[in-house]
Amino acid sequence: MLVQVPAGQTKIRIDKYLVNHIENSSRTKIKNAMTDGCVEVNGKKIKANYVVQPNDLIEITLPYLPDKEDVKPENIPLDILYEDNYLMIVNKPAGMVTHPAYKNYSGTLVNALMYYMGDSADKLPKLNGDEDEGGDERAGIVHRLDKHTSGIMVVAKDEDTQRRLSKLFSRHDIEREYQAIVWGHFKVKQGRIEKPLGRKPNDRKKFAVVEGGKMAITDYEVVKEFDFTSLVKLRLHTGRTHQIRVHMNSMGHPVFGDVDYDGTRAQGIQLTSRLQQRINNLLEMMPRQALHAKVLGFMHPITNKPLRFESDLPEDMKKLIKKL
Repeated sequence: MLVQVPAGQTKIRIDKYLVNHIENSSRTKIKNAMTDGCVEVNGKKIKANYVVQPNDLIEITLPYLPDKEDVKPENIPLDILYEDNYLMIVNKPAGMVTHPAYKNYSGTLVNALMYYMGDSADKLPKLNGDEDEGGDERAGIVHRLDKHTSGIMVVAKDEDTQRRLSKLFSRHDIEREYQAIVWGHFKVKQGRIEKPLGRKPNDRKKFAVVEGGKMAITDYEVVKEFDFTSLVKLRLHTGRTHQIRVHMNSMGHPVFGDVDYDGTRAQGIQLTSRLQQRINNLLEMMPRQALHAKVLGFMHPITNKPLRFESDLPEDMKKLIKKL
């Protein structure tokens, strides 16, 4: 789609300009398009903070964000740890995308939830909307896990419960504990990481520790050390995208198997050909980041009763630990 900026246009950020000049768009859709490199001005890729100039020629391809009516129920097994009339606790397997989005319209947790809910699926919160205007693109999903991260998630069955749960998350009134296998050994076995995170300047699909980013806080504790890796327990005090993965990498201990944040190459050890072969074999065993959301605790938003759930490490991480 081509958008020609008129000669008399006053200066304005490109996302705001496009929302006002493209029918049925939203800031979420524009943001996703820019992140995916689908916006060019005068034939060149631009940054998210670009200010529109008079006579600019904007070319944009908007990613398709499906409405709930477009998402098809799919008979995908769910590991449900708890369920009542208002919410459910699901143990998400690694490899499952949380919600339908650009390039992932099938095989997601939302597809599975819609099938499981049957006739009650219509009560799920709306799927599409603009996050800046209080909408949500995730039917019943209050938070999310990366595709290749396994573990516990809470799902709201109605909009009121979703709003209440979202407030708990925004106030950080949630207990969230993860376990990860990371490269290397820590000099300090227990501590807190307080570093601001933002999009990586030269790769907008990834995140990094950046000056001026949003503050992120992670507590860590070493559970066990192996030859060249460690099993660590991690507790989140904030919920930034890729927080644990970026924080661990910034400490020189990337999550084992993490293809986006330096987790597929040995860190801090002297390599021999024999050791390199052993590491290659381990990486083949674990073709994803070795990260699991193990504990989730909160006050029930309707009954005010305390809830706390724990999930064992998945089989792939257990098998990896036996070989370390």
